[in-house]
Amino acid sequence: MATITELKCAVRETLESRGVLGQLKARIRAEVFSALDDQREARPPLSHENLLINELIREYLEFNKYRYTASVLTAESGQPEVPLDRQFLANELRVAEDTSSKSVPLLYGLVSHFVNSGDNGGKVFLRGASLPAGPTTSNTVAGPDA
Repeated sequence: MATITELKCAVRETLESRGVLGQLKARIRAEVFSALDDQREARPPLSHENLLINELIREYLEFNKYRYTASVLTAESGQPEVPLDRQFLANELRVAEDTSSKSVPLLYGLVSHFVNSGDNGGKVFLRGASLPAGPTTSNTVAGPDA
């Protein structure tokens, strides 16, 4: 007959091998963060840009098997539990994909585009997004003439 210690070890090994133990730990961590989060301070509404950015990050995290981090991101950010459809995300970002690019997260393709672009001397001018008003006075990133 198995002892309690042997039974605990067997359950732990089974949960680890199925990947459930890590998921449980991540869920507990996310719940602790949620409990500690100051509920009196209203979280800013999830803007369209933040929704897209969070989804790019979640896709990257899940692709790289950072599922625990992805679960905390989802809990902390207010991102919907169900991931956005990849085609919807690509359409919103105005990204065209080929068959090979669909095997990796969209974030890889975006970074690759900028790192490998043929224009070596030019810089991309970034404009501020329509983020909710916060403590900063401007949402625009300084351009090349600044």
